[in-house]
Parts: sequence; structure tokens; C-alpha cells
Amino acid sequence: MELWNLLTSAKIQDFITKALSKRMDALQVSTQLHKDGYCNEERAAIMDYMALVPKFREKFGTEKFLLCDKLALEQSTAQDIGRWKANLWPGEGVVHDLCCGMGGDSFFLPTTLKITGIDLDENRLAMFRYNMAAFGKDAGTVCGDVREVANKKDADFFTIDPARRALEGENQRDLRNLTPTLEEVIEISKHYKGGMVKLPPGYPPAEIPSGTEILYLGGHSDCRECLVLFGELAKHPDTVRAVIIGKSGETVTEWSRPRDRSQETLDDDLQEKLDRNDSLEGKDRTYRTATSKSDLPLGEIDKFISEPAPVLIRSHLFNQAALAHAPNAHLISEGIAYVASTETLPAPGFACYEVLAHTEIATGAVRAMLKEHGIGKITLKLRGVKLDPDAEVKRLKPKGKNSAILFYTRAYGEKVAILAKRTT
Repeated sequence: MELWNLLTSAKIQDFITKALSKRMDALQVSTQLHKDGYCNEERAAIMDYMALVPKFREKFGTEKFLLCDKLALEQSTAQDIGRWKANLWPGEGVVHDLCCGMGGDSFFLPTTLKITGIDLDENRLAMFRYNMAAFGKDAGTVCGDVREVANKKDADFFTIDPARRALEGENQRDLRNLTPTLEEVIEISKHYKGGMVKLPPGYPPAEIPSGTEILYLGGHSDCRECLVLFGELAKHPDTVRAVIIGKSGETVTEWSRPRDRSQETLDDDLQEKLDRNDSLEGKDRTYRTATSKSDLPLGEIDKFISEPAPVLIRSHLFNQAALAHAPNAHLISEGIAYVASTETLPAPGFACYEVLAHTEIATGAVRAMLKEHGIGKITLKLRGVKLDPDAEVKRLKPKGKNSAILFYTRAYGEKVAILAKRTT
């Protein structure tokens, strides 16, 4: 806490402002702090904090100083999604920000709401108080277990972002290993009129209770959270929505469908295929919430190939969105989210590419394909194939005046190289 008092002092914040404006490097900063009489521990704390200042200002859209550490900043909700979620709240009431952290989920709540941050960590509560004041909000804090505080019934609504870190600070491998668990959050929700729970985008949807509204939120190129609405906040219960959010927190576009629990359970055969995809390319490139009942049919490589927006993949709405524009849309390999079609699929739901040619993934065959089309600059996209993209580009040695996208993926489970160019 003494170091935090140092970081929030006018003297240090003025120093950081000047250092950032002058673009001082680490050596210059350390040298100046040493001249000013700060010890090694103080210099390290100031320099670590200084590195976070540009990051939290960009993330929350403020020029103010906030109080945080690296982990708290990483786990907090950014301004675009925070502003968008603010519209989901009623005009008045008392809100418990459970597991409040540095306060990211409360920064953009309507000013008409009375907010209390609750956390087991006194350091996080100190961050919450300081940051809420910086945003001009009057918020209280309670140090305690959120599972016990909820029983006091002194609030109308809740928001919670369960911890997704192991005790030693590492990422949890099991998305269901949250603190508190979703089962405990469901019990907590019974003490409020309504609330929202921020889950990892890949959380198994079959475990989310009926009567809730499930939203997959992100920008054009990411899906950052699965938001589950309970009680009065669930205006469309048993509905799944995918929303692309703009930089200012506006809705760019959205899709929705009634929830179908029969599509949320993986059969053993498909699970084995998805596990195989994981071993081939890593978990970040496959969508484990896919189901054979809701996927598009399989077919050949067609005139166009499209990448669905991440929120469409996670929500499993890409099939519905694709068929609305191309009735013959299909997958080229099970468990890999590339959609083939004879018609273009529109942005922002899809990044669409016109197929120029395709061949087996063999150095000679791919080189010949690149030479035939005069391709000298390629962007390599991998899905279903595991290799070093930089090393592969060097190995191919493309020569020519044209540029193109080269997909290394699978068609009917077999490796294939697809040459394409982005459509407008």
C-alpha cells in the first residue's frame, strides 16, 4: 500500500506525464529516478506502473491516472464493451460488482445506479475505490466472500467476472474452473432481481441454465466474452445473440436465434475429431462448441471461401448468417470454420475471399501454383495445419508482382493449399 501511495502521489504522476511526453526510454527514466533519490524497489514499482499508463488509458478511453497492476488490467472489461453493456441496465437500483477487481465492469454503469464493489482482496478494493473516484463515481466497497455477501439481500442487481486464474497466477486450462464456479454464481443470482455474468467465450454452453440470455460480444476480429444475463436483465430469455461492437460502444451488427439445447452437447465422434484438430493446430484455432447437428453440410472447395467473425463462430450463428446470403453455403472440413459458397458472404459477419486455385500441401505443388498466378507476396493463414508460417513462406520463395492469401487448411480432412484474394 505504501508503494501505491507513492504511485498515486502528484509528484510521481507529474513525473510520469513529463516522461511520457518526452518519450524517455527505460534507462533515462531509471537514471532520473535514481537522481531523485528513489530506492530500487520504488524505481521498479514506478517503472512497472508507467508501462501500464498508456495501456489503461487506451483500454478505458481516459487521460486520467488509474490504479492497477498488469493482471488486473488484463482481466478488466475494455471501454467499447463496457459502454455497450451499460445499455443493458435499468435506470435505477443498487448494484453489487462481485469480484470487482480494479473496477472495469463498473466504470461505464449509468450514474443513476448505486454501486458497491465486493472482493476478497484489499488491494483490489483500493484500486476499485481510487478508479471509481477517477471516473467521478461514488462507490462503496466491502471486503468479503461474494458467496456470503449476496445473502444479505441489500442490492437489486449484480455483475460478476469470476476469476480465471490458478492460485499461483497462471491461466486456468479448464474454462469451467472458475472462482466462484458457475454453479455458485447461479445460487448467488437467486438473491437478486437480475444480473450479468462474464464468462470466457469458449465456456461450454450446455452448463448455462435455461431462462438466461446468452450474448457473445466482441469487435470485428475477436470474441472477448460470453455474457450471460439473469432475471430482469434477460429481456430475451433462452436466446443466443452475437454482437459486433464498434470502438465507441455502438452496435455494428448482431444476429440471434432461439436457444436449442440439443445443439449444445457434443457426440463422441465429433469430440474425437475436434480433439484431433486441437492436436494439429492448437486450441485457439478450432471451435470446440461446434456440433454436427448445427454445422453446415460438407462440400467441395467453391468459388468463394469465407472466415466467419469470431462472435459468429463462438455463438454458432455463422451457419444461419451464411445461409441467409448463400443457400448453398457449406463447410469444406468438419470442425474447421471456413465456409465455401458460390456467392460472396458480406462483411462484417464474414471476411470473404475469391478462390484462385488449390492444390495439395507439397512445396513443389504450392510453388507451381504461386508461379502460375504471378504471386510474389503472400499472407499465410493456417487452420487445421500446424507449421511455422514464417519458415514456410521462406521455403516457398514466392516470386512475382501480385499478392494473395494462401490458406493452409483441410478439405474433407485432407491437407490442402488454397490460393485466394480478398473480395471488396
